[in-house]
Amino acid sequence: MFYNPEVPLRKHENHLPHWQQDSSWVFITWRLADSVPAGLMEKWQQERDEWAACHPKPWDSETDSEYHELFSTRLEEWMDQGMGDCLFRDPKYATIVAEILLHFHGERYQVDSFVIMPNHVHLLVQLMPGFSMEKNIQSWKRYSARAINEARNESGSLWHKRYWDTLVRSEEHFWKIRRYILHNPAKAKLQEGEYLLYVPWHK
Repeated sequence: MFYNPEVPLRKHENHLPHWQQDSSWVFITWRLADSVPAGLMEKWQQERDEWAACHPKPWDSETDSEYHELFSTRLEEWMDQGMGDCLFRDPKYATIVAEILLHFHGERYQVDSFVIMPNHVHLLVQLMPGFSMEKNIQSWKRYSARAINEARNESGSLWHKRYWDTLVRSEEHFWKIRRYILHNPAKAKLQEGEYLLYVPWHK
């Protein structure tokens, strides 16, 4: 259920290498296209790409912590500032994303928990063998963008093209991620109704 260095990994490229291991839990984040100004994002991506080239995946816990300290924390702070249109402050749009995430729950993947923030999504999920992370994310983005654009009577791209993922290394790491999802709305100082949280049970 957690990353095992003795079990084969599958690698695919989407701007950066992404690693998948059958039946392992993975923490995935993706965001709306307007959630971070382009200038900030370009500098962040350049720094992150240069760092990642010197630190190939899979990472040990120390390298993973360094990555999050250098890059994830900064990106989260920007997203939590509520930049962009923040479509998911409106529950009807957040609900569309939630329903799509749960559509194949129990068939293609097992959803443990997620939070739909005003301009981004955090998801803790276990992918079933034979169903790739990349294809699932493409499907979630495609169908949610189509449904939301129809509801808004608009067209065009909705999601940023990149996403970020981390293989869950241990039970301790699993619970740390789950607590992060649970407490992210409070950390961003959101009010009830400005986010959609799916955590069926928690310690």
